[in-house]
Amino acid sequence: MLGERLRGLRHERGEKLSETARRAGVSPQYLSEMERGVKEPSSEMIAAVAGALDVTLVDLTLAVAESLRSAQSGTSLRSAQSSTSRGATCSAAYALAA
Repeated sequence: MLGERLRGLRHERGEKLSETARRAGVSPQYLSEMERGVKEPSSEMIAAVAGALDVTLVDLTLAVAESLRSAQSGTSLRSAQSSTSRGATCSAAYALAA
């Protein structure tokens, strides 16, 4: 989900992989691998790419957590479980931010 979100943000900005990678201080190949989910980047790398995309790490983390929550609720979660889901979303957001 993280890679998909990064790629989406980059496309929304109309940027090439090399432009974003240069600003983030990573190679285009590394950024491509992040976007495809091949690499498990450190929090520092995630923060660098988020900064290059003019998004805060908190906003990126929350967007990824929301995507995960939506994917889960689309499969089997119901309103009775929404408070549990919200707690899991917060936990996922905090874990990613750490």
